[in-house]
Amino acid sequence: MRLTPAQQQQFDREGYLFFPSLFTPEETRKLTDAVPELYERREAYNVREKGSEAVRTNFAAHMYSEPFARLARHPRMIEPVEDLFGEQLYMHQFKINGKMAFEGDVWQWHQDYGTWLNDDLMPTERAMNVAIFLDDVNEFNGPLMFIPGSHKKGVLEARHDLRTTSYPLWTVDNDLIRQLVERAGGRQGGIVSPKGPAGSMILFHSCLVHASTSNLSPFNRVSVYLSLCAVSNHIRRHKRPEYIAHRDFTPISCLPDDCLLKDYPVDLPWKDGLPASALQTSMDEFKLAA
Repeated sequence: MRLTPAQQQQFDREGYLFFPSLFTPEETRKLTDAVPELYERREAYNVREKGSEAVRTNFAAHMYSEPFARLARHPRMIEPVEDLFGEQLYMHQFKINGKMAFEGDVWQWHQDYGTWLNDDLMPTERAMNVAIFLDDVNEFNGPLMFIPGSHKKGVLEARHDLRTTSYPLWTVDNDLIRQLVERAGGRQGGIVSPKGPAGSMILFHSCLVHASTSNLSPFNRVSVYLSLCAVSNHIRRHKRPEYIAHRDFTPISCLPDDCLLKDYPVDLPWKDGLPASALQTSMDEFKLAA
């Protein structure tokens, strides 16, 4: 799937593109049916909510789950980002975020590149997220919120929040959020929240400021995020384990467009469990050297 010049201009202006119902119900079911078994696993790659068994984030499912390994090579997700960067991509992160009914906690206001820069030493913001809704997303179940055009501000000052939720983020100060929202239109469009049926897709810039509220509704809101990075822009530090920030910078080769409906062969290097190397970090190597 290739972007039109008008779509590229819209992305440059607003920092995101929304594609409602891009994947069919049959394609989406191939993914949703695989999630419960993944979430049940007692593995390091399942981060749970504070004080709860609900999964907040599942990492790296494309390394051990066939449906998600195929999704990681899907042209509808890969090709638009190649168009924007003019370069091949590698998978920096792969997440299945679970904003579960009654238990899904907030994601504070942040830029993804803020974390990728501070934790992983990614050189520039030539990386972005592509997300697919696995559930219908409405105003009740904690939809994503974006500040349009905030990516134009570049990397913002942020603090490392280690306390609010079970997963640490580099978060943006509330006063700066107020300024950004006012500049983007205040109550008239300063915050937008794409909502739609399962199978919808969002593509958004790594510097676009975004957040989501807790989910107090009885409706789950599970989404898959491919964090795609230009190969030339690969990370320079391995402070985080490999199941969170990947170290294989091989360019992604797309499968055919029907790859979610047909059993194309895919490599699953972690299907028998996480290797020890996936848990090691450069900090471990530093400790051993010391």
